[in-house]
Amino acid sequence: MVTTALARQAEVLIKQMPEVTIADLQIETPAGRVPLARIATFEDGDGPNQISRDDGKRRVVLSANASGRALSDVVTDIRAVVAQSTLPEGYFITLGGQFQAQEEASRLVGLLSIVSLVLMFVVLYSRCQSVRLSVAARVGFMTLAGISVRNGILKVSHDINLMRFEGEAFGLPLIVRGSLERLAPVLMTALVTAFALAPLLFEAERPGTEVLHPVAVVIFAGLVSATLLDTFLTPTMFWLFGRRDAERLAETAATEAL
Repeated sequence: MVTTALARQAEVLIKQMPEVTIADLQIETPAGRVPLARIATFEDGDGPNQISRDDGKRRVVLSANASGRALSDVVTDIRAVVAQSTLPEGYFITLGGQFQAQEEASRLVGLLSIVSLVLMFVVLYSRCQSVRLSVAARVGFMTLAGISVRNGILKVSHDINLMRFEGEAFGLPLIVRGSLERLAPVLMTALVTAFALAPLLFEAERPGTEVLHPVAVVIFAGLVSATLLDTFLTPTMFWLFGRRDAERLAETAATEAL
């Protein structure tokens, strides 16, 4: 009996539903409904609480952070172990993560370097009908290449660090801020180098400058063009083609931090 606030009484009948297990579930078959236990067996065991799939294939992700060693060395060791391992039929291992973006960037830099060298030799041949350079000019080209590549790498790395540690979103404001913050170091490097080369550049007729004068000419002229290209072309190329890799690196860093 149940008594309500209005002093009314009513009879309430409470029934306990029978306990139903998975084995008792009724399955529709051509012969009628049958319990699931008649067509399946059940066992207790451990298994994944979530099954992920890529292209219809099951995927299990193992993640780790490298500490105390270079990421490339760790990846090399993992690849060596994977190459020596024999997997059951239908199983395969793929590696991915931050190192993959680094390898893609390295391949891109190598490809662009080859293209730059080819174009440089084409220009030299078209202008001089020869690609022979003096030893001094070669030294100047190598020095200039090192300075230019370093400035470009530091500028792009600075933009990525702004995304990682200061939460900047990829876009034009990020590119402008990163370029302005890296402008002073780039100009300081170029001006100091140019001032150091000035005596060799403007005193070509003095004895002893026959070898160093071509180096000074190559580096000075290259610094002017490389600084202009690094100031305008590098940010533009990064803005047009670097969004995917930059966001992936920023997300990878955020995931590793968690």
